[in-house]
Amino acid sequence: MIASWDTDWEMARACLAWQVELGADEAICDEPVNRYALENSPKPRLNDKATPAKVDSAAEKPATDPVQDARTMAQASGDLAALEAAMAAFPHCELRQGARNLVFSDGQPNARIMIIGEAPGREEDLQAKPFVGEAGQLLNRMFAAIGIGRDSPNSDRALYITNILPWRPPQNRDPSAEERAMFRPFVLRHISLVDPDIVILMGRVSASTLLETSEGITRIRGQWHELDGRPALPMLHPAYLLRNPAAKREAWADLLELQAKLRTLP
Repeated sequence: MIASWDTDWEMARACLAWQVELGADEAICDEPVNRYALENSPKPRLNDKATPAKVDSAAEKPATDPVQDARTMAQASGDLAALEAAMAAFPHCELRQGARNLVFSDGQPNARIMIIGEAPGREEDLQAKPFVGEAGQLLNRMFAAIGIGRDSPNSDRALYITNILPWRPPQNRDPSAEERAMFRPFVLRHISLVDPDIVILMGRVSASTLLETSEGITRIRGQWHELDGRPALPMLHPAYLLRNPAAKREAWADLLELQAKLRTLP
C-alpha cells in the first residue's frame, strides 16, 4: 500500500528501479504527491458567478503547423551553432521533456562523409553524442576497416555523424511518422550546412525519412540515391548487424562500394 512506502525502504527502492526501467528518469515535482488523498475540485454551476466568461473563438490562438515551423526555423539557421540552437528551441516535440540532452552531432564538420542515423539511445542521451553505445562502437570498427573515423583530422578520412531525431524516444522506440516529419527540415538544413560529398543513410528510419520511400532497408541498401544534390547510400544499421551477424557480409560490401565511390569523386 502507498502508506507503507515510507517505512518499507526495500519496496520503495524496487518501485523506483521499476520506474527507471520504464524510462521515468527525472522527478518533475520537488516532493511526491499522494493523488489518492487529493479531493476532486467541485465543478462550477452554470449560474455560478465564478463561471469563467466564454472565450471568443475568433480570439483563440491559431494552430501552427509543426513542419512549417521547422522549415522556417531551419532555413533561418545560418550555421551549425544556430541550427543546434533552433532545434533546442523547437517547441513541438514532446520528446524533449523526457530526454536528458539534445544529441546534435559528433565528428568533423568538414568531413567528406556525413552519417545520418535514427535517434539517440540511452548512452547517446547521457553523453549528448550520437553512436556512442554498442552500435556506435561497431560503427567505429566498420569504418576503421576502410581507414575512416570520426576523430580523423584529415577531412578525406573523417566522419560527421548526426541523427534524424535529436531527442531520445522513450524505451528506444521507433520515431513516429509525426516526429520524423517535424525534424526532416532540420536534417536537410544540416546536410546543406555541412556540405558533405556523400551522405550515408544508416538504417531504415533514416533512409525512409530522407528518401521518402516505403521500401525496406534490406531492399535498398547498397544502392546509390540522390539527396540534396549529392550521392546518398543506405546501409544497414549497426544495431541490426548486432542482432543479425550474418548481415555483416552485406555491410562490408557497402563499405567497399563507399570506398570505391570516394575514389571517383573530386
